[in-house]
Amino acid sequence: QVQLVESGGGLVQPGESLRLSCAASGIIFRIATLGWYRQAPGKQRELVARISSGSSTAYAEFVKGRFTISRDNAKNTVYLQMNSLKPEDTAVYYCNVFPPIGGYWGQGTQVTVSS
Repeated sequence: QVQLVESGGGLVQPGESLRLSCAASGIIFRIATLGWYRQAPGKQRELVARISSGSSTAYAEFVKGRFTISRDNAKNTVYLQMNSLKPEDTAVYYCNVFPPIGGYWGQGTQVTVSS
């Protein structure tokens, strides 16, 4: 059974940072391409960043230069370092494989950026 458990969200002010973590089980983590996604209220879920098994990365334009995705295969964990946060980054953040599998979605972690 696949489990993806996100953590690390919270309420921060614009310009601050957060680091999200996603602990995975039930998948062959080291060969999986993983992604961070987000869904803001009233909007579709969208891809934020992805990282391949070889640690090649790709980012959505709206986070380039601010967010960094990384992985630790020994811990079966993928991270999202988010710097220079903006109010428009407010959303529930999820991890999944890339491309995503519907049955793998977890509860996500809420990120709220507000002054």
